[in-house]
Amino acid sequence: MAVIRRNILLNPTIRDAYLKGIMLLKQEVTAVTTSMLGIPGPNNPVRTYDLFVIWHYKAMMTPVPPGGNSNIRNAAHRGPIFLPWHRVMLAFLEQNLQRVLNDPSFGLPYWNWAIDGSLPPNLQMTTPVWMTDCLGGQGNPVTTGRFAFNAADPNCFRVRIASDASANLQQTNRGLRRSFGIDSPSLPTAIDVTSVLNTFFDPSLRKYDSPNWDKDSQGFRNRLEGFIGTGLHNQVHRWVGGDMMPASSPNDPVFYLHHCNIDRIWEQWMIFNGRTYLPDMTASISLLGHRIDDPIVSPLLGGATAATPRGTLDISATYGYDAFP
Repeated sequence: MAVIRRNILLNPTIRDAYLKGIMLLKQEVTAVTTSMLGIPGPNNPVRTYDLFVIWHYKAMMTPVPPGGNSNIRNAAHRGPIFLPWHRVMLAFLEQNLQRVLNDPSFGLPYWNWAIDGSLPPNLQMTTPVWMTDCLGGQGNPVTTGRFAFNAADPNCFRVRIASDASANLQQTNRGLRRSFGIDSPSLPTAIDVTSVLNTFFDPSLRKYDSPNWDKDSQGFRNRLEGFIGTGLHNQVHRWVGGDMMPASSPNDPVFYLHHCNIDRIWEQWMIFNGRTYLPDMTASISLLGHRIDDPIVSPLLGGATAATPRGTLDISATYGYDAFP
């Protein structure tokens, strides 16, 4: 049965379940250790939540195809695979939340940041998502909300694996960091979202992607990812700041609410334009890992998942959304 993904601010039950589930995954110890994953320092067990952090980091550091440059195109970003890869990641997280909550009907909530972004910049950091009954606010460390840091409490939310200033993965033991509005003065607006869906005014958006299939490509994927146009996905990461900035950005639980909203916008685009994806399998081998039937690369799960971009296009049997932009 398909679950429904809902706005986290319109359903307190879903909000509280998400907060509880994240804390359970953060506390759950796995059989995987830091040494097994090549992370320097003492050999410590890795928590389930932190596996997702490491997975995202390693995908960003993995050039696709092998031997390329991860700053041009990597296993999860800067190319066509951006939306399918994160759709697979969200599905894995949703399944794990359903497991620890013992609730197969739980759907991952989303944060509709465009509503907040339509407010004056000085009000965007005071909206309900940042209140103490939700994600808490900003700080170094964050000291409010469910993910507040308390050095005396071993069960509080702690960042244990993070990317350092040299983009290397390291072990740490600290609180979550946020710095609202420093690297971007505003969140994207509702008008920004409308612009990326409006193919009447920009016919290039009728295509999912286009050559050279990178951060300079014209098309829907790159406008939503945010390397061209108003910013959207990238802009939200910059606005939240702190732990949302490096490759270990899933350290902040807002990451998943943000990407669920990105996924929702993609789903809306497909309703308008068809469940299409480019490039197809006639594309050059230099796009290996980004073509429609290539296995989605997972550096943490042994090389590849069973998923392909084609397999992510229709999610109606698994989940749906309560509303669209």
